Amino acid sequence: MLATKLFDYELPDELIARYPAARRDGSRMLALERSTGNAKIGVFTDIVNYFSPGDLLVCNNTKVRLGRLFGRKGHSDESGAKFEALLLEPDGDAPGAWRAMLRPGKRAKAGTFVTLLEHDMSLNSSGDGFTVSETVGDGTYRIVFSPPDPEYLQNRYGHIPLPPYLNRDAEDSDLERYQTVYARNTGAVAAPTAGLHFTQEVFAKLEAAGVKRAELTLHVGAGTFLPVSTEDASEHRMHYEDYTLPEAAAEAINATHASGHKVLAVGTTTVRVLESCVDERGIVHAGCGRTNIFLHPPYRPRAVDMLLTNFHLPKSTLLMLVSCFCDREKVLEAYELAKRERMRFYSYGDCMLLY
Repeated sequence: MLATKLFDYELPDELIARYPAARRDGSRMLALERSTGNAKIGVFTDIVNYFSPGDLLVCNNTKVRLGRLFGRKGHSDESGAKFEALLLEPDGDAPGAWRAMLRPGKRAKAGTFVTLLEHDMSLNSSGDGFTVSETVGDGTYRIVFSPPDPEYLQNRYGHIPLPPYLNRDAEDSDLERYQTVYARNTGAVAAPTAGLHFTQEVFAKLEAAGVKRAELTLHVGAGTFLPVSTEDASEHRMHYEDYTLPEAAAEAINATHASGHKVLAVGTTTVRVLESCVDERGIVHAGCGRTNIFLHPPYRPRAVDMLLTNFHLPKSTLLMLVSCFCDREKVLEAYELAKRERMRFYSYGDCMLLY
């Protein structure tokens, strides 16, 4: 049994970073030595000092879609019940059909039409909206857009879907800051937040130091925010997420290890892809697919040597994944150090390097 309560900790509300640092690369970084548990706090740009020439940095280039939509029930009624939709993924081949989370769900009856709201929260005059088709059964819904052009509708009416624990609406600045500088493949409902710290200047310094770089894609799903609700964490069922590991990235990882150098994964999403694609010999294989891999102790990574990650929610699958790189007790001791030193937590917060 892997007791979920072993991954719990208390966090003062004021340590949740509700906005990013003034500069992307201006965050602090806690560096945790995997073998000893020794930890020290510096700044993110110190990351260059933890690499050797020939090491490899692997990033997740997913891009967050403008998938948070607001609307009102009916075609032209300003007093109609208000709805909020979070788009998850296209649903089959039907034009305009998507799977989504809807609030309030009790009003999302099959056949209900929802008119989308402009960014000033007024009804649009074009009749753009969606029809609730059916309840999927896992708390999500099948909706069909009208017109059947989700990309257009997201670009016109969509908002960046910030994590719920930020407890605020998205602002114009989030359109830039809640995306990595290398985001290019749209499809995520949440950012791979460890990558938010990187700037082109930091990449240039890493390149000058002989550090190589590769990219993969994993479209982060809404399940990333789901807490573990079972007492035995090993009974938790993970959500599926789509990934692509290009041949060039797989070759770079295998060549890095063959030459005795290290691979650093930027974020837990990158780890999930690589550990889904590695065999028992430690060889990584390119491919596309869907993964619901759940990494937790006593598992030890086969494809990844170092991890850059943000601080994660208590009792979360992400905190359990981090504990695969270093003993849980050492990870939680590092979290206590971060709290004492008033580091900033979660998506827009400071970061942690396990090396």
